[in-house]
Amino acid sequence: MAVITGKYDIPDCPHWLHKAVLYQIYPQTFYDSNGDGIGDLPGIIEKMDYVKSLGVDGFWINPFFESPFNDAGYDVSDYYKVAPRYGTNDDARRMFDEAEKRGLKILFDYVISYTSIEHPWFRESAKQEMNKYSNWYIWTDNTWINPPDVYKDAFIKGYGRRNGQFMRNFYWSQPALNYGFAKPEKDWMLPIDHPDILALQEELKKILRFWMDMGADGFRADMAGALVKNANITGNDQFFSTRDEGTKIFWNKIRKIFDNEYPDAFMVAEWSHPESALNGGGFHADFFHWFAGYNDLLQKESWRIMNGYSEGHSFFDREGKGNITNFLKTYMDQYNKTKGKGYILLPIGNHDLSRLNIKRTRKELEMIIAFSIAMPGIPFIYYGNEIGMRQLYGNPFVEGAYKPRAGARTPMQWAPGRNLGFSSAPPEQLYLPVDAAADAPNVEEQEKDPNSLLNSVRKLIELKKSEPALAAYAEFVPVYARENTYPFIFARAAGKETILAIFNPADRTETAEFALNIDAASFELLTGKKIEISNNNRIYSVKAPGISYAIYKLQY
Repeated sequence: MAVITGKYDIPDCPHWLHKAVLYQIYPQTFYDSNGDGIGDLPGIIEKMDYVKSLGVDGFWINPFFESPFNDAGYDVSDYYKVAPRYGTNDDARRMFDEAEKRGLKILFDYVISYTSIEHPWFRESAKQEMNKYSNWYIWTDNTWINPPDVYKDAFIKGYGRRNGQFMRNFYWSQPALNYGFAKPEKDWMLPIDHPDILALQEELKKILRFWMDMGADGFRADMAGALVKNANITGNDQFFSTRDEGTKIFWNKIRKIFDNEYPDAFMVAEWSHPESALNGGGFHADFFHWFAGYNDLLQKESWRIMNGYSEGHSFFDREGKGNITNFLKTYMDQYNKTKGKGYILLPIGNHDLSRLNIKRTRKELEMIIAFSIAMPGIPFIYYGNEIGMRQLYGNPFVEGAYKPRAGARTPMQWAPGRNLGFSSAPPEQLYLPVDAAADAPNVEEQEKDPNSLLNSVRKLIELKKSEPALAAYAEFVPVYARENTYPFIFARAAGKETILAIFNPADRTETAEFALNIDAASFELLTGKKIEISNNNRIYSVKAPGISYAIYKLQY
């Protein structure tokens, strides 16, 4: 029997987060205001009323800093300056001001696990003569002697005049900033309290205050777990999450700044290990998607379509061969360890993932977005997913956007016609090509259709905000989740308010029977398709048509 108590603990977070829904904007492909083929900050300002109309509370914007763009702007060369292709610092200030007028929050991307190889700090660090910046990056002390084997492929040799190899934190052109080593084993491995490391951290705090004082409402920390290095990690793990206490120490310094100076601001991690990010890690929330069970939820079909072979089956696929327990096992472990301490954010799309629309139908897309809305935590909607933009294949690989990333970063589709309303530039000048299909979804046409995906998403966001049992903190109880079986059913509860969410992505009718400790007298359909549901002395029966979902409020 599944036990629903209605009890919950509210995390120590800014109050506006508890019922929030946020949006993600990829600046280079959102809206081009000046006809050069690349989106920009004035374009975001121009389309801000649309963002507000969705009902969201704000948006996270990917990096807009000065950069050589070897990794789409994540390779920062000047943290204090807006890249000219996006506009100016005055444009950024105006963007923050216009968002505030509309009651929208803006999170910037705090990319501080590495910089560009062209950053002045790194150029100074690569010099033979020791200087202020020499230890701001991780260098070995001999070009010819390789670092320990656990750091295989992580070091680059032969750069500059300095006798040593530098550590990368992603691409070769993104040298790792030096937060020290938890277990220094070599002379070049500095401890986390080394004065030069603390000096770097003071500069990073200045960068944070610069953008917060300009008007930002928080940040998303890129690769938040990849700061302090540890000599016992292997392979690529060092690039994502070392789960080290030293990394937590740094982020708690940042949290102290927020608590004291910006108490209404939001700190969200890309750590993908909520236990680390939320249990003493300093963050209010953590994006949780870099784990195998996430692919079992949504992403398997994308890789099959791109690569021509199967890597398994997603739960959210009409073939109905998925296994929700692969996802749920890891999710529940992290949920139970962190509830009341912060929020797990389960993205259903972003700039690093395939879009939802990988040959999915409108019904399937709405179901997945409804799933995101109904789950605990704070939903993030990746630009264009609200209209069902497609994952495009065969796109050029631009600025490090290899597959599947290039196909998920295409220009926002605003209207029929030239470049789908994204830009007035010649098509060949666009950052990436737009969807060339005659039926490419767009905002203008969906605005006119009350039954469009866009308007359905607006209603789902409104539901999230109006139902107490859908608050980010409300209790979450899986009530029917069987191996290799459909549907997936869970309850959310806050006090006496209880909802039951039923999801059947399989293209066939499925039934379920389960016991609850509560005795519902009736069921009010809040959204989705009416599904047969009954209660016989607390034994519930459900018959869900193929590709359907329903969210019911229980009356008892």
